[in-house]
Amino acid sequence: MKFTLDWLKTHLDTEATLAEIETGLTDIGLEVEGIDDPSKHLGGFVVGHILEAEKHPDADKLKLCKVDSGSGILQVVCGAPNARVGLKVILAQPGTFIPVTGDVLKKGKVRGVESQGMMCSWRELKLGEDHDGIAELDVTVAVGARLLDIMSFDPMIEISVTPNRVDCLGVRGIARDLAAYGLGRLKPLKVEPVPGTFKSPINVRLDFTPETLDACPIFAGRLIRGVRNADSPQWLKDRLAAIGLRPISALVDITNFFAYDLCRPLHVFDAAKVKGDIRARLAKDGEILSGLNGKTYTLEAGMTVIADDNGPEALAGILGGEASGCTEATTEVFLEAAYFDPIRTAATGRKLDILSDARFRFERGVDPAFVVPAMELATRMILDLCGGEASEPVIAGTEPDWQKSIVLRPRRVAELGGVEVSLPGMETILNDLGCAVAEHADGLLVNPPSWRGDITAEHDLVEEIIRINGYNNIPSVPLPRPPMPKPVLTPSQRRAGWVRRQLATRGLVETVTWSFLPAAQARMFGGGAPEMHLANPISADLDVMRPSVLPNLLTAAGRNADRGMKDLGLFELGPQFDGPEPGQQRQVAAGIRAGKARHRHWAEPARAVDAFDAKADALAAVAAAGGNPESLQIVAEAPVWYHPGRSGTLKLGNKAVGHFGELHPGILAQLDVKGPVVGFELFLEALPSPKAKSTKAKPLLKASALQPLDRDFAFILDAQVGADAVIRAAKGADKALITDVTLFDLYEGDKVAPGKKSLAITVTLQPVDKTLTDEEIEAVGTRIVAAVAKATGGELRG
Repeated sequence: MKFTLDWLKTHLDTEATLAEIETGLTDIGLEVEGIDDPSKHLGGFVVGHILEAEKHPDADKLKLCKVDSGSGILQVVCGAPNARVGLKVILAQPGTFIPVTGDVLKKGKVRGVESQGMMCSWRELKLGEDHDGIAELDVTVAVGARLLDIMSFDPMIEISVTPNRVDCLGVRGIARDLAAYGLGRLKPLKVEPVPGTFKSPINVRLDFTPETLDACPIFAGRLIRGVRNADSPQWLKDRLAAIGLRPISALVDITNFFAYDLCRPLHVFDAAKVKGDIRARLAKDGEILSGLNGKTYTLEAGMTVIADDNGPEALAGILGGEASGCTEATTEVFLEAAYFDPIRTAATGRKLDILSDARFRFERGVDPAFVVPAMELATRMILDLCGGEASEPVIAGTEPDWQKSIVLRPRRVAELGGVEVSLPGMETILNDLGCAVAEHADGLLVNPPSWRGDITAEHDLVEEIIRINGYNNIPSVPLPRPPMPKPVLTPSQRRAGWVRRQLATRGLVETVTWSFLPAAQARMFGGGAPEMHLANPISADLDVMRPSVLPNLLTAAGRNADRGMKDLGLFELGPQFDGPEPGQQRQVAAGIRAGKARHRHWAEPARAVDAFDAKADALAAVAAAGGNPESLQIVAEAPVWYHPGRSGTLKLGNKAVGHFGELHPGILAQLDVKGPVVGFELFLEALPSPKAKSTKAKPLLKASALQPLDRDFAFILDAQVGADAVIRAAKGADKALITDVTLFDLYEGDKVAPGKKSLAITVTLQPVDKTLTDEEIEAVGTRIVAAVAKATGGELRG
């Protein structure tokens, strides 16, 4: 909402400064978006007097002028056609800021002749659009006088208005709030009925059923004849231009002025173009309306229109029609003031894609009791500016029932708002906002005014009191913990956060992708069943619920590779859909790595990503989720979208909790993604819930004073036996002493029998109470060999 300071003062009697008004607006919830004060950058301009205006020696269209600045004579090169001797001009001297360019003026040469200043147009000062010549000042102004001393400038203020505050889409509503805040007094609005001198030849009717009468419950109008639709007076043009509206003609400008001044959209019809009476009714399917905006609209049943015998002449509360629009030739006008249903207005505007100042106000609910008063005020203004005589008013319907009574318990102000306001202070605020206030057994009985349809309950009254009392007066106090609700994150939500943080620390970038994908991609990943197709997809190629998160990550990696980002890691936490029934949706943490894990370096060779990178990511996610990676079994099997032999499955007992490995080259080729790419999928709900943390304090570190011991073992095993089985068996041989087991060698050459392989491990023993003897170390080694032999059938390599 835009308005100027002078415009505000037509409704608000105040001595407050612009800065105080800016602060007050924000303090009462009308946030100031910006202030355009023209005077801010005009302090350096003075009145100049052209003493000479000769032709430039080297340019036909330039003049060489001698200009008196009041403090000396300057030579100015000027190209304006109206530069002449005796003219009083706006002069900028070197060092002056030029608003239109944002530059500081400097001396310069124009076609070889020095120019010591600049004579400005209104456009160069950002005071208008006229730049056909330099600005001409009154001949009586003193030479050398500051421009700020001979002209007044009206700052333009723009505020942000929330949808519930339709009354503040009018300058008077803003003035009322500021007056209630204490920044002045609201001037009375005098509404004096204009006596009609004849009966209106055009009547108005409401053609609705009882069920649809709410579309337009009241319609008022009158005919004014003998008008002269010329240009508006300068004050009206200036106000409209200041807020970005183009002045058109007096009649149109008056209706625009009322929309911004009193939040009352009006419309005027050229009465000579109206056939028969004017009727408010619902449109018929297929009716056509040519709007004042030059567009043609096909209407639907249910849209409210203003019509005559020829058909629709306007979209009620949205847009006037071209056929009955006013022109310079208009001499008879029919003035319309009505109340239109906000919901129907909004629905019609959305369907036809029309956003007008009228719709913006009607769909928020303008003052239903201001229809007839607005018509009287507009009639008086038309008579004052355009002349003519007015008919008797014609009114159809009655204003809707807007009255309501609300009981306010004074203690609720402090309970809900945290501010102590005295009872007389509450009454004063509510009265200043236009409410009728009376005593009640429980406190105050408040009747909100007609222009505040948003006040419907006690908490709304509390908000108004807190707001006008000043948001800055709300004390800052700490919220006590006992009355505050405890955190409401579920265990699964907390677990998802832990996993998300862990994967991000490992260098993966989180993505959020669609929960659906093309059917062809779904079939690659075991999905695409008919029951998983969407009935109403947002796009033709996003028609199936995703059976895995990986396809979306892979296509994202492909898009990044196309833009030069070939080496990257992505992850997502989200659902995958195994079927359409409840319980067939799983929460998955999935990630991929593409390209190189390590780039070329003098100290080590480059390395592409491999299955072990994906395995490490998956196990890190398990640990972050509160699971125990060591309790999982790793088997060399995975879904078909993984590379056979370069992938695996994480199992807890017989239940798969995740997959990892290199993605199948065939899948990558179909998705047009260059490999290698590795990935993992972790089913968070398949992991056991993390155990509750003990409340007992535990030592941060249990360090032994004794040195650890490393012992190496090499075993001959069947080729299909996994290293994981060997490591688990070795760890289980003595859980008290064995703290770590790592694999450091794999041999499958001709030194072992066909179908066999050799695995070598390092076992770390950590004594706690005493140094181990050779016999004790040997005993542990014997147990390790026995445990591996029992679990895998392997034997110690000689």
